[in-house]
Amino acid sequence: MKFVDEAIIRVEAGDGGRGCTSFRREKFVPRGGPDGGDGGDGGSVLLEADSALNTLVDFRHQRRFRAGRGEDGRGRNCRGANGPDLVLNVPVGTSVFATETGERIGELMAAGERLEVARGGRHGAGNARFKSSTNRAPRRSTPGTAGESRELRLELGLLAHVGLLGQPNAGKSTFLRAVSAARPRVADYPFTTLYPQLGVVLVDPLRSFVLADIPGIIEGAAEGAGLGLAFLRHLMRTHLLLHLVDASDGVEAALAGARAVVDELERYRPELASRERWLVLNKMDLVPGPEHAALRDAFRSEFGEPVHLVQALAGKGCRELCGEAMTWLEALPGEGEG
Repeated sequence: MKFVDEAIIRVEAGDGGRGCTSFRREKFVPRGGPDGGDGGDGGSVLLEADSALNTLVDFRHQRRFRAGRGEDGRGRNCRGANGPDLVLNVPVGTSVFATETGERIGELMAAGERLEVARGGRHGAGNARFKSSTNRAPRRSTPGTAGESRELRLELGLLAHVGLLGQPNAGKSTFLRAVSAARPRVADYPFTTLYPQLGVVLVDPLRSFVLADIPGIIEGAAEGAGLGLAFLRHLMRTHLLLHLVDASDGVEAALAGARAVVDELERYRPELASRERWLVLNKMDLVPGPEHAALRDAFRSEFGEPVHLVQALAGKGCRELCGEAMTWLEALPGEGEG
């Protein structure tokens, strides 16, 4: 199934029902007085997080949603029924924005959590409401108010503890296959990864974390080039970034590639670029052994960040790196359970 992580929808809450103008008319009851009932409230539109969903693809086929209208009031002081609420199921991790203003309305981070995105209209008052000592036979009633109507942008952010980033063909998907049961497509050409991938890394039977792989970042991504920028939002909720670098083309090429990715992160969102990030030099089996230390020192000197050497295709160094990441995650407040 194609991964869909953004959708534009229009939601319309139900209008409130009209109040009724009516008078009691029964035999032997002269001047029975007003008995018009109130209308019903309009239904609201709510979003509910559903753990069984992992895509917004359903909103590609239907984009307009409307809740029920409140019923009009009736005589004999009968109140109209409220319009039914409309509940739309979305994946856990969905953020909701108003398209007109860009305002963030809220986000749904736990299964069963609900968010009201359009409130139903209020009911109208029947003429019985306006009876008084000086107005025994009011002929006044009010219409219900209109329900809210708005256009929303839904964004789905994958919920992961650790995110993988790097240029195309840096070996991110290979690394994900090496450390988890996920089986993303792997090939020897750029842009093998077209959609975000998730994998659960089991460090030991009681310790695990979720790892996210996104399409590669290329130079000019901030202007829309390539695929990676469209999915960088998935890294915003991660605690730790593993920046994979293809070290097989030599020190200068590897440094240039790493700089390009960091530059694009800073242009996208500076807070993402400043997040905890470990450099992971991949394809070290293609680098002569005597050059390993010089390569590590060059990256430490350039970026001042932790540097790890791995061979993702053979799995060497990957499990040890995941163990260190697990230990780092467990030291975070509220993350001790992994």
